[in-house]
Amino acid sequence: MEAILDKYKSTSLEDVKVWFKAASVSDFPNDGGACIKYKDKQIAVFNYTRKNKWYACQNVCPHKMEMVLSRGMIGDDKGTPKVACPLHKKTFSLENGENLNGDIPPIATYPVKIEGDNVFIGFAE
Repeated sequence: MEAILDKYKSTSLEDVKVWFKAASVSDFPNDGGACIKYKDKQIAVFNYTRKNKWYACQNVCPHKMEMVLSRGMIGDDKGTPKVACPLHKKTFSLENGENLNGDIPPIATYPVKIEGDNVFIGFAE
């Protein structure tokens, strides 16, 4: 199980070496998420239209190792944009991956940029 989590490492904007073209903006629901695949990773991408921002994180929830975060509900926790796992309601910051419940490890997050009608996710490798 740890091998699954080992492949997901947060990437800061400064560390981006590859901007992966994930899909077009219209492929993502407003105020919701969808999953894309990059190499051997599943990445949850969120179009948070209420905040006019985009976020990306690993799709696997570290609680039960299920690939479900892209189907989670997004919201706000005291100004922090978050996603809640649809199975177990564990919540994570979409900005830095912190587990807002404080009881399991954080998730990996990735930069997102929009160019024209396309969504790009930043990776360090």
